[in-house]
Amino acid sequence: MSQANLDCIGLPCPQPVLRVKDALAEGARHIEVVVDNDASRNNILRFARNQGHEAVSSDRPGGCYAITITAIGDAPAQPFDASDYPCELPNSPRMVYVIASDSMGRGSDELGWALLQNYVKTLRELSPLPSRIFFYNGGVKIVATDNKAVEAVIEMERRGVEIWACGTCLEYFHLEKELKVGRITNMFDIVNTMATAARVISPY
Repeated sequence: MSQANLDCIGLPCPQPVLRVKDALAEGARHIEVVVDNDASRNNILRFARNQGHEAVSSDRPGGCYAITITAIGDAPAQPFDASDYPCELPNSPRMVYVIASDSMGRGSDELGWALLQNYVKTLRELSPLPSRIFFYNGGVKIVATDNKAVEAVIEMERRGVEIWACGTCLEYFHLEKELKVGRITNMFDIVNTMATAARVISPY
């Protein structure tokens, strides 16, 4: 493959960079990439140049950007870490996610727990991120036990997402001393936030 055309409009970071990386690994020497935000454009330019390739950007209609990458044959490959290419976009105002169970869907509780962890991990790839995430009922297990999603929640809090866990629910499951991320909240905060939110999203 000598040429690749990549439409990365709407993709969260670091996916545009990963697609460029894959195209280079597959042998593309000339790559045209289209993105729809400054962060993705800057990440692609920085990645390509860090790898020793030529990269230029031009404006497209509708607030989009086209990046042209020309691979340099003898450019040495540099170490790559996807976490070096985040999108520091503002959180979506008043968009609230609710995690109200320790299972996603019905059928198998074991599968539902695995799906829920993957769902929460995927939330950190949103651009923009939600403003708040509420965990109540069995959902508090995500923020008060060792699991595959808790590190993603910690990262989202670091990036400005408010993480709230139901205090009554933590007490019910005897997890009030195990909270690993976020703050304890009550029913008034939950009801008030959901009533005034622009959007409330739940995986159920």
